[in-house]
Amino acid sequence: MSSIDPGHEPGLRDHTPATPPAAPASSGDSALIAQLARAYLDDRRRERRWRIAFRLAWLLLGLAMVLLAYSQRVATNTQTGPHTALIDVRGEIAVDSEASAENLLSALRSAFEDAGSQAVVLRINSPGGSPVQAGIINEEIRRLKALHKKKVYAVVEEVCASGAYYIAVAADEIYVDKASIVGSIGVLMDGFGFTGLMDKLGVERRLLTAGEHKGFLDPFSPQSDAEKAFAKAMLDQIHQQFIGVVKEGRGKKLKETPEMFSGLFWNGQQAVELGLVDKLGSLDYVAREVVQAEEVIDYTPRENVAERLVKRFGAAIGHGAVQTLRSQAGALR
Repeated sequence: MSSIDPGHEPGLRDHTPATPPAAPASSGDSALIAQLARAYLDDRRRERRWRIAFRLAWLLLGLAMVLLAYSQRVATNTQTGPHTALIDVRGEIAVDSEASAENLLSALRSAFEDAGSQAVVLRINSPGGSPVQAGIINEEIRRLKALHKKKVYAVVEEVCASGAYYIAVAADEIYVDKASIVGSIGVLMDGFGFTGLMDKLGVERRLLTAGEHKGFLDPFSPQSDAEKAFAKAMLDQIHQQFIGVVKEGRGKKLKETPEMFSGLFWNGQQAVELGLVDKLGSLDYVAREVVQAEEVIDYTPRENVAERLVKRFGAAIGHGAVQTLRSQAGALR
């Protein structure tokens, strides 16, 4: 006989849902902790890989620099045969430029000291620049010529003007193309004045100085006649220094005219006629026919290979770091 549970009608099914077993209270926290632990371990692994990559990259870079220095030392100590030493004077003559005194003086010394160099050629393509930098280079060329008893030739390509010509006159001879631009024997000081514009706009200049002329050549203040005269006298003195260097370098070759030192410039053919330069000729012509050492070795200082490696390495590391940060940011979303 089947027993009937009191309180339940026979034949009816119990629809009361079964209560699931209670999950442990800490299971959600454990999953979150495990997820955080995995993320932390992944970050640590990435950091370790980056540290290893950084160290390996710096090691390789250090080895490359050591090898470069060694190869340069070997090249310097290697005896070269008879050749024409070439130094390029390109672009603006200024501090921190390719044609700065610091760069060119080291190249000049290397060229003169090499027993194989038969003469030094300055290949010039420059509109000029700092009279101080040009003066330092001019004086060093003359000193090295006297010390090593070697000839110096200047070969002009497109332009040899102002400070570039200041350098060129230290050479024993100057060669040009018939269409080269030569000259501009003068000095300038340029700037802007905004006082009229400020008056129209109603802008007041408030300049406090200790010293009567401390605001000399301030573009936002009126220029006095006394300050203008002072600047002109200074420029005239530098101009006379320039003229003296040209006359000393060119000597009796110059066929002086009233415009020669006025700041005008001439083409190569006219410059030959005026005695500003000697002859028409190219680098190959000078090396082959004048120096008679057809092989040309370039002593011009170029951008250091190690510096290029450092720049590229830095760019690559920066790119890699950015990519890593992006990937980590994406993983946290």
